[in-house]
Amino acid sequence: MDHSTAPVLDALLAYQDQDHLPFTPPGHKQGRGADPRVRAVLGDALFRADMLAVSGLDDRTTSRKVLERAERLMADAVGAEHTFFSTCGSSLSVKAAMLAVAGPHEKLLVSRDAHKSVVSGLILAGIRPVWVEPQWDARLHLAHPPTPDAFRAAFEAHPDARGALLTSPTPYGTCADINAVAELCHARGVPLIVDEAWGAHLPFHPELPTWAMDAGADVCVTSVHKMGSGLEQGSVFHLQGDLITPATLASRADLLDTTSPSVLVYAAMDGWRRQMVEHGHRLMEESLARARRVRAAVQAVEGLHVNGREDFCSAGLAFDMDPLQIFIDLGEVKFSGYDAADWLRRNHRINLHTSDHRRINAQLTHADDESTTGRLLDGLRDLVAHADDLPPAPEIRVPDPRDLRLEQVTLPRDAFFGEVEQVPADEAVGRVCAETLTPYPPGIPAALPGELLDQAVVDYLRTGVEAGMFVPDAADGTVATIRVSVHDVGAD
Repeated sequence: MDHSTAPVLDALLAYQDQDHLPFTPPGHKQGRGADPRVRAVLGDALFRADMLAVSGLDDRTTSRKVLERAERLMADAVGAEHTFFSTCGSSLSVKAAMLAVAGPHEKLLVSRDAHKSVVSGLILAGIRPVWVEPQWDARLHLAHPPTPDAFRAAFEAHPDARGALLTSPTPYGTCADINAVAELCHARGVPLIVDEAWGAHLPFHPELPTWAMDAGADVCVTSVHKMGSGLEQGSVFHLQGDLITPATLASRADLLDTTSPSVLVYAAMDGWRRQMVEHGHRLMEESLARARRVRAAVQAVEGLHVNGREDFCSAGLAFDMDPLQIFIDLGEVKFSGYDAADWLRRNHRINLHTSDHRRINAQLTHADDESTTGRLLDGLRDLVAHADDLPPAPEIRVPDPRDLRLEQVTLPRDAFFGEVEQVPADEAVGRVCAETLTPYPPGIPAALPGELLDQAVVDYLRTGVEAGMFVPDAADGTVATIRVSVHDVGAD
């Protein structure tokens, strides 16, 4: 296929060159009606490119197949059989994949380190989750993807499961043995979904972890905006094999998708595909070399430790890791990742992605260069120099793994939509949780609807919030109160 073309970008340019006049949405009509103060910030080019996908980018019957051609090129670029674009992020894409595999009250094996969007999919579809436990690092207080043996045991206990869903890489950059899990699924004739939101770059260099399609996954969900050059909300989901038909997956996506997709998001994904086919190997080669230099430089700063393979990939932990995710352990400098991230933003205008009670994360991509990483390193050195200005890390009562794993006593859907009440956190212990309580980032729920709350998890959330943890989806963000089911629920 001719990857020098970009169907969405080409059609967008043709629309502008041919002087089309819209009497359609969007109402700003290529910026003519936009407030000049808005145009001054966003730029005129953005408004000129903001148009309808149908009766705009393409004609009213989509006879030019602009989007379809762009999706075929994306599939060819990464070696998938079918690719679908989404402008609603991987949060939509993963739900579409789930609905294509399991229906109401059917079982789906799900790694318990799944993103909150997976929980939303369980609630919407009424799927019965069979949780597969991650590997817990008690020393670093960190979860890594479940092992193939954990999935094997889950399948043996639940042979009627319709498939499995695995998150890899995790927000911490650690990866599962996808190939082995895929083989387990296929031996039972069921599909594997991989939430690879953090892995858009993986197909483009052999030194990066194996991407899900090469490892045998049936559906792979990827956020192009996270590690690629897409705009926010740009997501693709890839399909291969015959366990899920393209028509089924497309129909589930159509059920959830917007009828007003952003051409801007489509165009950025289309252009990124061309960029990576033409230059991806070189860009990743440079990124990997830069990451090695940054890791060495951070490690040389007294008091900082960069988590590497020796921390994340030893026996009983992760199968692999993405070296572009730079996780920095602050245990020796004694302040929290929350305070460190806030200090760097306040004093150096440096924004970090993930921070927790003992770590901060600098995510590198092909967009970084010596100037951006140099500024990061200067900021980190200054952070350590001002360590005395930061308060000691408050105690967060991180539960023992046995306490962190709550008992699922009813379907997430039933608890979420059932009669609920808001009670003080201490009174919620022993009650059925009716909301999702998710420290964010990274977005992995600590408690889910339908789970029986225990004291350890409540203490973890309460002490975490006091230390700076952000729990945005709780009805009460302070977690002083928690939403629980009104009626006692028997084991489901």
